[in-house]
Amino acid sequence: MMTVTASTPPAPPRTLLLLVRHGETPTTGTVLPGRASGLHLSERGRAQAESFAGRLQGLEVDALYSSPLERTRETAEPASDTAGLSITHDGGLLECDFGEWTGAALADLAKLPQWKTVQNSPSTFRFPGGESFPEMQDRMVGALKWISEAHPNGVVVCFSHADPIKAAVAHALGTPLDHFQRVFISPGSVSVISLGKGRPPEVLMVNSTQESLSGLRTP
Repeated sequence: MMTVTASTPPAPPRTLLLLVRHGETPTTGTVLPGRASGLHLSERGRAQAESFAGRLQGLEVDALYSSPLERTRETAEPASDTAGLSITHDGGLLECDFGEWTGAALADLAKLPQWKTVQNSPSTFRFPGGESFPEMQDRMVGALKWISEAHPNGVVVCFSHADPIKAAVAHALGTPLDHFQRVFISPGSVSVISLGKGRPPEVLMVNSTQESLSGLRTP
């Protein structure tokens, strides 16, 4: 009599998403630039972009996606040369739409009573004439879901901005949006999330700026 051994079904495919904040600009830390055009990387920001590209050595990357803004595209360019891949621009990775606050000095915004809401209860806040934080998070999470499904079992680098990356990390951790400001994302840093259908997200790395990424593998 033949014995039939049940085989273990293969695990659903997962995608490694490397979320990279653009490098520094001349206004980083002083102005809320939002989606204003014409803002380019500073000399330090270009060095951060080159440094990140060097960290990709030895890691097989399947695709590169970037927010359409100049500072993210410029951060992605050295990685494009390293990986030998073109850059796909995706509006889902854009910075939050800060509306009437776009271009305002952070020191001035910090004096407004609404700033406390931005920091402590962001889920309740909409920027005047712009996006709410829940809308930003939904947009970013949706874009990453679509990208992961387009590259199953792949490694994809996504160049974006601080707040969208913080919101994506918080979502992957199951952290309430009102706590997403507790996640710190430095210019030029990378955070890594693993996504796959039917399985919860996994956060593998947050705000990394130094070590090689060659050891990353799809779980």
